[in-house]
Amino acid sequence: MVTVLIAYCGVGAIAGFLAGLLGIGGGLIIVPMLVYIMGAQGVSSEILMHMALGTSMASIMFTSVSSFMAHHKRGAVKWVVVRRIVIGIFSGTFLGSCFAAAMSTVFLKCFFGIFLFVVATQMLLNKKPKPTRELPGNVGMFGVGNVIGGVSSLVGIGGGTLSVPFMVWCNIPVHQAIGTSAAIGLPIAVAGTIGYIYNGLSHASLPAYSIGYINLTALLGIAIISILTAPLGVRLAHKLPVDKLKRIFAILLYVIGSKMLIGLIY
Repeated sequence: MVTVLIAYCGVGAIAGFLAGLLGIGGGLIIVPMLVYIMGAQGVSSEILMHMALGTSMASIMFTSVSSFMAHHKRGAVKWVVVRRIVIGIFSGTFLGSCFAAAMSTVFLKCFFGIFLFVVATQMLLNKKPKPTRELPGNVGMFGVGNVIGGVSSLVGIGGGTLSVPFMVWCNIPVHQAIGTSAAIGLPIAVAGTIGYIYNGLSHASLPAYSIGYINLTALLGIAIISILTAPLGVRLAHKLPVDKLKRIFAILLYVIGSKMLIGLIY
């Protein structure tokens, strides 16, 4: 038990540090690491990916609070955007988790692997959308919220990979887009956690110390340590060549995505 908890603390340390250093969602690294550790523990392959996604989503509840509070103190959160998109975020994330629960581990691994390739390519190209328009109306924001929430729940992230480019495209300054995305990450995490708990409660082969598709041992280790290491990453971000580090991380994502997809074949 102690060894397992230490392993999960290691996941939290790495995820929190990278999230602070590179501004990426911790779920991108948490999910594949949880798949490896939980698989080694003997978690059923039938629910392996579901457990990793659900636990990753739950951990984001803790890291997103400290993140958006720090951004709020600097005036970088546009709460009007959060209020307008939050209903769509809730519905999209919950429905996405229900969809994920009905899918096989093979499908979820495939979807996650492809998503890693998309994110890695975006990092390598470093293309930023041109701010050419304003935010859509309420119906449009509801639709966008559903898309961001739905995709986020399928890959266990806080949505920054999708919400930041969308807001920049809609003429919101980058620092405000990042801060607002951090605030949007909390409702995504809450709705996703509820969805993964609800859909996993009736499953017979859940590992010990689990509530639905949320493993409490993993959640404890990740949440406590990631909150401590994220500020370290933030401080280093101002001293290191982050653009070069992002390119290196993009290559790592290609490797992780390839390994996950190849593992489905062999």
